[in-house]
Order: sequence, then structure tokens, then C-alpha cells
Amino acid sequence: MTQPVDPHEMIQAPSLDGPNAGYMPGFGNDYETEALPGALPQGMNSPQKCEYGLYGEQLSGTAFTAPSHQNERTWCYRIRPSVKHSHRYEKIDLPQWKSAPNVDPDVVSLGQYRWDPLPHSDTGLTWLTGMHTMTTAGDVNTQVGMATHIYLVTESMVDSYFFSADSEMLVVPQEGRLRFCTELGIIDVEPQEIAIIPRGLLYRVEVLEGPCRGFVCENYGQKFELPGRGPIGANCMANPRDFKAPVAAFEDREVESTVTIKWCGQFHETKIGQSPLDVVAWHGNYAPVKYDLRTYCPVGAILFDHPDPSIFTVLTAPSGQPGTANIDFVLFRERWMVAENTFRPPWYHKNIMSELMGNIYGQYDAKPKGFIPGGMSLHNMMIPHGPDKNAFEGASNSNLGPEKLDNTMSFMFETRFPQHLTAFAAKDAPLQDDYIDCWSDIEKKFDGTPGKK
Repeated sequence: MTQPVDPHEMIQAPSLDGPNAGYMPGFGNDYETEALPGALPQGMNSPQKCEYGLYGEQLSGTAFTAPSHQNERTWCYRIRPSVKHSHRYEKIDLPQWKSAPNVDPDVVSLGQYRWDPLPHSDTGLTWLTGMHTMTTAGDVNTQVGMATHIYLVTESMVDSYFFSADSEMLVVPQEGRLRFCTELGIIDVEPQEIAIIPRGLLYRVEVLEGPCRGFVCENYGQKFELPGRGPIGANCMANPRDFKAPVAAFEDREVESTVTIKWCGQFHETKIGQSPLDVVAWHGNYAPVKYDLRTYCPVGAILFDHPDPSIFTVLTAPSGQPGTANIDFVLFRERWMVAENTFRPPWYHKNIMSELMGNIYGQYDAKPKGFIPGGMSLHNMMIPHGPDKNAFEGASNSNLGPEKLDNTMSFMFETRFPQHLTAFAAKDAPLQDDYIDCWSDIEKKFDGTPGKK
């Protein structure tokens, strides 16, 4: 099924031709872009009168007094100030979208869980109505923790817009193609790409090719940043140049529109008389970005042992406690396995962090069966997990020549908080009730004989 895009033409800044047309490279850069010539003031932020009769407005993603290397803000030059895109609010219900704390006394979150892909239905779903919360962690009111969602989207938002005052959104498509028409420009995403939509940024989501399914990490805490590479040095992992921010694009349309706001876990709606995507020019470092996961350069063991999965971190959201993240976004993609005399898949372990995994495509090496594209699993804090018997036996007895781990792309949303299942995840989503049994046939091998392996 393919849903045609609503034919709203956004006027976009001119850009170079080629694969990156419409985007500017870099992560956390101080960008500047204008859709009309001369719309962006030079040498100052707030002239007495802006060109084209525009209004100057600042969008702040951090406190004004945040340290310079963390301070993020963007100056927008728009047709109307945002107060004209906000009116009286009416509370609405999006029953499948939950926020932390959301601890259901009838749901057990202690255990090992795995789900088949959430199936599509015949019901038309937009970005708002198609969001299904699987887990929550922390507290949205104190701005710590996260939520994990699966989205099912078949229809574009038409004269309908959204922003979250609660969270930054990390979007991981698994099926279909989406377009995010944001205040700061247009971002198209497809499987093997991700998008990051900042807290407070207003946008509309359109279906380019559907049906669409994917994962969302809703980050209540400090925003995602690139992890420190330490002794790895200046290169590999995710490189800043491979992140792309959109060039300026705007709409000037007088049409009845709806803006939905997520604020402290509740949803409110306001009616306005125009499109709010009216930023003609902007400059700053608080902006949406996309990233192609195929440009992630993994680093791993080249002699012996299996490194901790943190070696594959793409993005991290700090918690304030050094080395312990509010969220890590970790990628397991194609790579060569060459370690000698080494058990190569992830080993058995318990972890202070709670690990939610999703499969974008292919086969995950620690679970050859059952963890399928579009599916997900949860191993909560201090709950043991690891390879099933087939993975263990295969890795323990295989010929350890160089081997390409191919046709695989999975990820992990990892947090220092316990992830609580929603009632939907526990009762309505396609939970694999027999997942725990994948370890039931692991055998005792110990008999006390010296030298036995």
C-alpha cells in the first residue's frame, strides 16, 4: 500500500545537487540557511526590523546559562511568531501513547521478553494515532528516563502538526519511508537511517511509501550526543560529517490547522488558521538531523575476546553520572569476526542497564531464530540473558577463521532505569510466550574432569 503525500509544497532553500541535496553536514554544528535571499540577518540576531517583514524568535534547547560547549539554541526568522500558532488548549486522549511513570500493578516487567513484529491493521493510522508504547522508564516530569514505542503509520498528517515539550525523539524506521516536514526544513527517512527530532520542534509527518513501521526512543533527559572515543581517537564509529541537518523550508498557507502538544505526558490540541511551518531562515545548533546507519564504522576485537557492546554506541544521552547513560543507542551491523580462541557472540551476562533491542533486518548472531525483523526484546536490569543453545554450540565448535557477519542490523536502546512494560506490550502486542524456553535445553557440561572443555 502506498499513501500519496499531501501536496503541500514547502519553499526550500537552494542547495547543491547530489545525494545530499537539501541537507547540511555535521553534528552539533552552528548552521545557517535561508529559503529566500537576504532573509537571514548578518552580524546580529535581533534587528529592529527583519527582512520580508519576518519575526525573529529564538528556540532554546538548553538553559540560557548552560556551558558553552553544551549550549544549544536556534534563531528563527518566521512569518508569524509561535504565539500565533498557539491558542486555547483542549485535552485529548491518545490511548496507546504512554509516559513514565507508568507502572501497571497487573503487569510483570521482571523477566526476559521478546515480541514478533507488530502487525499492520486495516485502520488508517497517522504518526499520532499509530504510536504504540511498549516500555517506559524514569519520570517525564523530572526529565529523566525514556519510553520506547513502535509506530504503525499508513496515512499522512494533513493540516495537522505536533511537537513534544517532553522529549527528544530518536526515530528508527524498519519498513516504509517517512517525511518529517519540520519548522527548520524537510527530513526524509527510510530503513537503515535514523532521525532525531529535538524537544519543542514542531513538525508534520507524511507517508512517502507505506505502510510504515519502526521504533522510537523518546528521550526525556539530556539530549543525545556523540560518545567520547577515548583511546580510539578521532575517527570511526559515527562521524559527525555523516549527520545531515535540513536546509530552511517554509509554508505560507492560510488554512484551518490543528497543533497537538505533548506536555508532561498529556496531550492537548489547539486550533489555528494557518500552517505553522513558516520559518523562512534560521541559524543555530539546535536542529533536527538524519543519519545513515550504513556509514557507522564499527570497531572491535582483532585478536581475542569479545568487547562490551558499548563499543558499538552510536549516540549517548548523559545522565549526570559519568559513564552511566540515561540512554545509549547501540548498533549491531555487518562486520568481520576475526578473534582467535574466542567465543564470538555476546556472552552470558547480567547488567545494571536495561536493554531493549530491535531488529531492522537480517539475523542476530546471539539468537539465530525467533528474533526477526520488526521484532524486539527486553532484558531488564540485572536479569540474566545471553545466547540460546544453538548459538552457544555453534560458536563453541565453529572453525574460527575470519568470518563476515553479514545481512544483519539490530540496535539497542539501553538505559540505567528499569523499563516497565505497558499493558499493551504485556497483553496486546505479539509477545512470544515461549521466549524464556530458548535457554531451557542448555546442558550441564561440568563433571570435575581436569582439562575438559
